[in-house]
Amino acid sequence: MARLLPQDTRGILRARTGLERFQVERIAPPDPLAPFVEFFWVLHWDLRGRPAHRQKVLTRPNVHMTFTNYWTSGGTRGRIVGVVRDEFVEEIADDGRVVGVGFRPGGFRPFAGGPVSALTGRFAGVDEVFGAAGLALAGEIFATDGADEAVARLAEFLTGLRPEADPSIERAAEIVERIAALPALVRVDELAADVGLSARGLQRLFHEYVGIGPKWVIRRYRMLEAAGRAEAGTPVDWAGLAAELGYTDQAHFTHDFTAAVGTPPARYAREAGADDAGGGPGGGTDGGTGKIDA
Repeated sequence: MARLLPQDTRGILRARTGLERFQVERIAPPDPLAPFVEFFWVLHWDLRGRPAHRQKVLTRPNVHMTFTNYWTSGGTRGRIVGVVRDEFVEEIADDGRVVGVGFRPGGFRPFAGGPVSALTGRFAGVDEVFGAAGLALAGEIFATDGADEAVARLAEFLTGLRPEADPSIERAAEIVERIAALPALVRVDELAADVGLSARGLQRLFHEYVGIGPKWVIRRYRMLEAAGRAEAGTPVDWAGLAAELGYTDQAHFTHDFTAAVGTPPARYAREAGADDAGGGPGGGTDGGTGKIDA
């Protein structure tokens, strides 16, 4: 039986509004895939008779493979989503479902057949990596009515490829986890020294396995931490948070937050709070984030 994972709304900007418009579940991978896959996920929405919803995602350094059915229109889409450097927004309308798999940082390397950075910032067809077998898999998943069956088929496909264990995958994933756990660790050279690598060696590892450089990962997790604090519904000392995240002044923190999220932090916190009441500028189609094909 599939094991559901706890809900995780990190990176879902204006999450309260988003979760009124779609439902998402994360499923633990079977043991043979655990070194490579962080989770499988299924997203459903039914907006028939309601406005379309635009959802912005503050992405993490994961590669995803997704299969989307648009039930009313009959459209389908299967693709591999490399690490997204910049803004990611997806619009959902009518009704549909996404079945996806989120690989661990570094975990897509055995399937990619080359540096994961070759996929960064790209949306590739499943056949680009998996050939005719990928197209056949997409057809099978699109044809399934039940999400559990679709996830099981996707897991079976990946397991059947027999990805080989690689200690560099574990190394890359552990370093990304360390970045996430230590938001005040802000310099690449400090990180390299902390994990026992040269700065050049750390860059090579991330290029080959994660798909994007450690500097981007450091900045992104700082913004994820800040967005999570803003959405928590409690007052935030922005100057104190900026210092906690390693910024020398609040102005630079505000600049980076606004560039990543699209809204200054104090305003975003007010809008996210308005979401709690189901209204305010965070609602409707203004571009909050959710895990939709990302």
